[in-house]
Amino acid sequence: MQTRRETLKHSLAVAGLLAAAGFPQFAHAAYNKTAFDAKSVQDAVKAAGGASLAESKDVTLTAPDIAENGAVVPMGVSTALPGVKQLLILVEKNPSALVAIFHGSDSLDNNFLTRAKMGQSSDVYAVAILADGKALWAKKEVKVTLGGCGG
Repeated sequence: MQTRRETLKHSLAVAGLLAAAGFPQFAHAAYNKTAFDAKSVQDAVKAAGGASLAESKDVTLTAPDIAENGAVVPMGVSTALPGVKQLLILVEKNPSALVAIFHGSDSLDNNFLTRAKMGQSSDVYAVAILADGKALWAKKEVKVTLGGCGG
């Protein structure tokens, strides 16, 4: 049986081989600094490649109605729509609105879960950005009883 240390060591070796083979551009492409630095939902969606925003029942947001601890709020985004390039989770009143970007594909089950920090009660958005630039969203208000961002 392989120990955790051995597994980590092997993972680092594989990552080093991939980087040496010229794969680091993929890791860089996955991080969108402009989108993560955006202060508003609209600016973050635009920076992620979304053009026209429209509400849609085809995008599903999962989040609690009340988060007892804003430091760890479970959230999820999913859709069965074809042509999904990216799925975003955003918290409107966070200092930086964008919480997560997931890269979608027709060959994937576009259903992603994460945990986010919320400093105060806020609207949370799930956005699916399609190949044609359309940005379809769902929204839910999440009430926070204990601040998670120092609030």
